Amino acid sequence: MLTATHPLGAVLPPSHGPSSFTSSKASAVLWAPRWGVISSSKVRCTSVSVSQAVVNGQAAVATVADADQERQAGLLLTRRDEVDLPVALKATVTLRLNEEWSTTEKVAGMVHKPWLFLEFFSSQLHPKTGKEMRTQPHAASYSRMDGAGSFVYEVTVPSSSFSDVGAVVVENHYSSEVFISDIEVQRPNGAVTFNCSSWVTCHAGYNKRIFFPLKSYLPSQTPEGVARLREMDLEAKRGNGHGERMLWQRIYDYAVYNDLGDPDKSASLRRPVLGGKEHPYPRRCRTGRPRCKADPSSETRATGEIYVPRDEEFTARKAGAFLTKKVTSTLSAFTTAQEVAGDRRRSFPSLAAIDALYEDGYRNQPDQQPDNLNTYFTDLLEKQVELLLKGEKEEVKEDIRKVFKFQTPEIHQNKLAWFRDEEFARETLAGMNPLSIQLVTELPIKSKLDEQTYGPGDSLITKELIEKQINGIMTADEAVTKKKLFILDYYDMFLPYVHAVRELEGTTLYASRTLFFLEEEGTLRPVAIELTRPKSPNMPQWRQVFTPGSSVADSWLWQLAKAQVLAHDTGYHQLVSHWLRTHCCVEPYVIAANRQLSQMHPIYRLLHPHFRFTMEINAQARASLINADGVIESSFSPGKHSMLLSSGVYDTFWEFDKEALPADLIRRGMASKKDNGELELTIEDYPYANDGLLIWDAIKDWVSEYVNHYYAATSDITGDKELQMFWTEVRTRGHADKQDESWWPVLDSHESLVQVLSTIIWVASGHHAAVNFPQYPYAGYFPNRPTTARRNMPTETGDMRAFLEDPEKVLLDTFPSQYQSTLALPVLNLLSSHSAGEEYLGVHSEPAWMADAEMRAAFERFNGRMMDIAETIDRRNKDPALKNRKGPGVVPYVQLKPNYGDFKDMTSVMEMGIPTSISI
Repeated sequence: MLTATHPLGAVLPPSHGPSSFTSSKASAVLWAPRWGVISSSKVRCTSVSVSQAVVNGQAAVATVADADQERQAGLLLTRRDEVDLPVALKATVTLRLNEEWSTTEKVAGMVHKPWLFLEFFSSQLHPKTGKEMRTQPHAASYSRMDGAGSFVYEVTVPSSSFSDVGAVVVENHYSSEVFISDIEVQRPNGAVTFNCSSWVTCHAGYNKRIFFPLKSYLPSQTPEGVARLREMDLEAKRGNGHGERMLWQRIYDYAVYNDLGDPDKSASLRRPVLGGKEHPYPRRCRTGRPRCKADPSSETRATGEIYVPRDEEFTARKAGAFLTKKVTSTLSAFTTAQEVAGDRRRSFPSLAAIDALYEDGYRNQPDQQPDNLNTYFTDLLEKQVELLLKGEKEEVKEDIRKVFKFQTPEIHQNKLAWFRDEEFARETLAGMNPLSIQLVTELPIKSKLDEQTYGPGDSLITKELIEKQINGIMTADEAVTKKKLFILDYYDMFLPYVHAVRELEGTTLYASRTLFFLEEEGTLRPVAIELTRPKSPNMPQWRQVFTPGSSVADSWLWQLAKAQVLAHDTGYHQLVSHWLRTHCCVEPYVIAANRQLSQMHPIYRLLHPHFRFTMEINAQARASLINADGVIESSFSPGKHSMLLSSGVYDTFWEFDKEALPADLIRRGMASKKDNGELELTIEDYPYANDGLLIWDAIKDWVSEYVNHYYAATSDITGDKELQMFWTEVRTRGHADKQDESWWPVLDSHESLVQVLSTIIWVASGHHAAVNFPQYPYAGYFPNRPTTARRNMPTETGDMRAFLEDPEKVLLDTFPSQYQSTLALPVLNLLSSHSAGEEYLGVHSEPAWMADAEMRAAFERFNGRMMDIAETIDRRNKDPALKNRKGPGVVPYVQLKPNYGDFKDMTSVMEMGIPTSISI
């Protein structure tokens, strides 16, 4: 083991000048090694000799000549006689380097010169001077490698003036960024643990980082000795709002969505700015890239990685698994892409041709001919995966062998499930978008849009039509009174975009209303679909109601109408239920928490695991999913107007308080409160709501225990300046276009704080899991969930002859083209996957929780509650009376089943657990 002994530095006073951890002046202090100009690379830096600062392996002591510099940087030494009796401190640091370095390079660079320096701060001020007590920086020495492949360093302070260590400052003078996992400081009265889990850059002026122990403190409780450091660390993450962000930085700031288009490349790729009065929208992370020449309101597209704060990026394991899944999913479309190249409009010739896209039970193998291109890609991919995943190679080998066929989606295990009305209805309660169905409370169904602009808004689904479809068992008014009628209403939302979407090549759009009737056995039955084209200067309004028909022609028209509605529902799911309400609306919470809540704040430590990787996956979505001419615009309704539609929904629909599951159910009429305050579901067998409420209640109870532990009185909440600033910034900056709404909660009680935190956690975990992981199982077989519709109804165009001659061809021409399917399926497959190292709700625990006995016990109760919920869901899925939980030949409803065991025991990607965060 390499060792080094360093002289004790005298105690230093608080800063009265620029931050010593962000100021360029700090790097001039002689007790740390001097380094040359730093490159712009994220991981490598250029260094010069350290002989000026290190003598015989020891850090030089700050001299009197350095006093002026240290005064300016807040590092002035106190006199030696002001120090108490010395004690010994010994720290162990666990770290790793970026994966691009080989082990040989790492060890060679680490053991031959000191590069890692630690400085310890007392939690108390000096009893005589009232100044901060701190040691000088001490160089750490390489000790060993642990069993996980991390490097262990040790540093000894032989005679510190204090033992109550309240903060550690880490300084990195290596030629690469380093990931500090944790630091353990041994003291005479026990150990202090610092869970860091953070990258420390090597770039001059930014290569110092502050870390705090596991004990959490409200701002008013902060130990005096580290109060200044607490604020300094937050200031460093806020930045100044200027300049382009570099990939190695850790600055959190806000910007509008002005980087989705690429007007400098083509005028057709110009897109409106989302965020502001004209198009209200949540804010994203600011990157500061230059503005476009063709449109100064837009930001240029990134040429490489999009900036997110360094600690928000995927881990190496997550990035590797994500890339491998992305490559395998994309290569699954390789053969089809070769065949349809040059013709994006080509339809599938038959339903059998669609079935041929999928392997069946993983029996299809790539062609093994030596000169076959598929074999070349398979071999290449195997080699890359072997290098990337090493010991995990066997887990993906089967994926590689079947890479040129798409996995059969679970809905298609029953070949006719997609065709059946009962499955169409069941999926509104237990499919991939169970968040749109709502109760009909009055007839006739009415539009809120201007009739002068769009035409008559009262629905053509009349009382007489309803009574005919339900066989006269009750009147339509009785059906409303008895809460028997439900609707998917995409009328007001889609109608303003119909003409604009129809101007796009190869696509169409209607406004739609789909009515369902609740049968006595508790299942829904579709009774009518209304499709509408608004009036225009050249044409009157067109609309028609379709019902399940008895004749062959009517049955095919009904299937065509269902295809239109399913395209609407799939588009709404992707743009609103999934992207807007989870990914997009959560990012401001992540930014605000990092800007306003200290890493030692208990609420930061509660929320932090629920923000893991969200900013990174959102940045990747801006790069290739929601961007101009990206996957969403190319494959989903309503094309290039998709993000504008999501802005319109945000403007008219999104309310924070309604994002809580109970409030959302009540808003849609799917639940009501009884006199005793308990929630009663309108449809008893509503799997998403039944299971979701179990998760919601467990989250809320866990959060309640957590909040009550740290906030003894209401005044602690109202007087918590960091908490109040966090919530103010969420409203006024993160969701600035909604800041004046009256529905924003006020953090003035335990109840309001618990409700806000539970809502954030629910959206990031349960809500996202419910709408994300069923995507490929349900929409992977696109006749079940077409992403877009390309052909108008034959009754609108008058082209009935072609329809009557070959209705299947008309249906195939309505479905997405071969090109659109090939583009969308790999993305759906990728988004539905769970990555290695995923953290799951009720399973993952934070070190700070485990370090507190009461919080450890509370989390163990939360964990036990989640495991009980998993058993409850298993029992529900075995109950034959609960018919909405399982469709014909498909897996039961397991989207909200907590993870409790080995993934190899799972039968579906949907039952692998509820990730704590929006990480995919």
